[in-house]
Amino acid sequence: MPEGDTVFLTCRRLDEALAGAEVVRGELRHPRLAEVELRGRVVREARPVGKHLLIRFTGERTLHSHLGMDGAWHLYSPGGRWRRPAHRARAVLEVPGRTAVGFDLRGMRWVRTADEDSLVGHLGPDLLSPEWGPESAAEAVRRLTADPAREIGAALLDQSVLAGVGNIYRTEVCFLLRRSPHSPVAEVDAERAVRLCRDLLLRNAWSPERSTTGDLRRDARHWVYGRRTCLRCGGPVHRDGGAERVTYHCPRCQPLPGR
Repeated sequence: MPEGDTVFLTCRRLDEALAGAEVVRGELRHPRLAEVELRGRVVREARPVGKHLLIRFTGERTLHSHLGMDGAWHLYSPGGRWRRPAHRARAVLEVPGRTAVGFDLRGMRWVRTADEDSLVGHLGPDLLSPEWGPESAAEAVRRLTADPAREIGAALLDQSVLAGVGNIYRTEVCFLLRRSPHSPVAEVDAERAVRLCRDLLLRNAWSPERSTTGDLRRDARHWVYGRRTCLRCGGPVHRDGGAERVTYHCPRCQPLPGR
């Protein structure tokens, strides 16, 4: 599933392409939204909130979408050939000179801008918010430590605790903390965990090439995520969990408490 940095970069590209322009063709291909008229509205901005995308229009209306597992927004020149089949398009926003197409989007809603909180108000502090500061960090730590017995891996994935962390960052932050993802929150430096989450997301927010190690070589971008052997010690990486949320950790570098 796309993580907060992917959503952030997607919104920045949409904002650069659409903001301030009038929609000349607009389609929302969802039965609930089929009657929404977008043509003639001006795009005010595209803003990320965690893993959620908010495209705001004049008239105080907002199009909300979530990328889910397979969603993506593509930008084309008008009349350009789409890189995915047309039947997978859920939103089409054309302005003079550019066409934005949202494929395989989830959670599409058309709401008053004043009502956005009904869709994203449950989220924890947004790690990539431009308003992030000491208060946001303190609130994130408070939420993370609210259940000391909870596994740190599960807590980091909980979007009501921190908005923007997905499986890759959960995995790599646990590695950098030198703790198994199955360790209880009480055994982890929560302030450092929050700081690492934000730092790694910020490091990758402006580039499609993600690396949590600082190395962009294909076989060295991650410490343990998606690897058979640990990049640090060379030992075998343990893998468990379902196909969508596989947990990776190095038992040697990330021992469980008491081992």
